Amino acid sequence: MSAEPRINDRIRVPEVRLVGPSGEQVGIVPLAKALELAQEYDLDLVEVAANARPPVCKLMDYGKFKYESAMKAREARKNQAHTVIKEMKLRPKIDPHDYDTKKGHVVRFLKQGDKVKITIMFRGREQSRPELGYRLLQRLAEDVADLGFVESNPKQDGRNMIMVLGPHKKKTEAMAEARQAQEARKADAKANPGKSQNAAEADEDADIEADVDVDVEAPAEATAEA
Repeated sequence: MSAEPRINDRIRVPEVRLVGPSGEQVGIVPLAKALELAQEYDLDLVEVAANARPPVCKLMDYGKFKYESAMKAREARKNQAHTVIKEMKLRPKIDPHDYDTKKGHVVRFLKQGDKVKITIMFRGREQSRPELGYRLLQRLAEDVADLGFVESNPKQDGRNMIMVLGPHKKKTEAMAEARQAQEARKADAKANPGKSQNAAEADEDADIEADVDVDVEAPAEATAEA
């Protein structure tokens, strides 16, 4: 069954309860009269309550109505906050440089308001030393304690050890801050037209990254590698 309402000559009932273009109640009128009024106003006759008896129809610009409805739906999706779980994989004997890099990813995810699943991967003889993974997870949790908390304590899962970090900041707050930062960069660019082309391009890239990071439309699990 189509979700589109019936309009104009697709309406097949003897009479309708008519609503005028400004929302005023016209009353119950024959369908032919309603179509005649629609032509006079240069508007469409749109069935807005098909199950009513008689059906309720309104005089409106249907093309404009569809466009505005699509824009409202798009804005609602843009502002919608979905829980996203990112994943970061580490080795028990990770070197300091790699640890700092991966910690940086975790910090970025938490700042965005996303949860982070930390997976320690054991290989060979490392499986007999689970305390190495546990200490590494504890260290990471302490290093990012100002941004996130341990939502799921470390637990062994086959050859892996898993911990989940949750952000202190709500997703909606992170989205609002990202938009504010984006607007601030744009305002700064307008106030400083002499900025170098490279700096302007860097700002544009940052805007794109912020949009991609916060406009997530469905829950997902993503893996980030250094």
